[in-house]
Amino acid sequence: MTRWYEDISPGDTLPLGSHTFTQEEIIEYNLQYDNQYFHTDPELAKHSHFGSIIASGWHTALVGQRKLVDGLFAEEEKLRDEGREPGVSGPSPGINRMSFITPVRPGDTVEFELKVTDKRPSRSLPGWGLLFNRMKAVNQNGEVVYVAEFVGFTKLRDFRPTIRQRIMMWAARIPLLRKLLKR
Repeated sequence: MTRWYEDISPGDTLPLGSHTFTQEEIIEYNLQYDNQYFHTDPELAKHSHFGSIIASGWHTALVGQRKLVDGLFAEEEKLRDEGREPGVSGPSPGINRMSFITPVRPGDTVEFELKVTDKRPSRSLPGWGLLFNRMKAVNQNGEVVYVAEFVGFTKLRDFRPTIRQRIMMWAARIPLLRKLLKR
């Protein structure tokens, strides 16, 4: 989220918008990244257990990622328009779970949503908090097609480092001292 850690609560949801997958787009993506017949050859895919070509799960996940980034920029712009200072979102230390539940077919319109499920201050990065998120994607029939649970960093607005933390952050910037601190 593009809000300060203190302004985010578990349960907060960010609608990310929808995307309609076309046959041409599915084939083009999969010819480059996941070249399997059930993703790229409509004739052969008719005889697969899917009955038609389907999007790669990775294709679905990457569209969701694009929607997430666009959603964060839109949220930042909205906060600025309201006269509020947006927070600082950081990188993600990883994905805890990812599931491709229902195949995405040509013509499917998939709606993406991000929900904060939990949060806590970071133990390793002073001034940052961790957001535990769940991205869910649902097709036009109400079927869940994709779910991912991942963690993201967001900055604490009201963080004031202790003297010890200030010394450690300063020392970490100096290569020789950084080596000594790691011991």
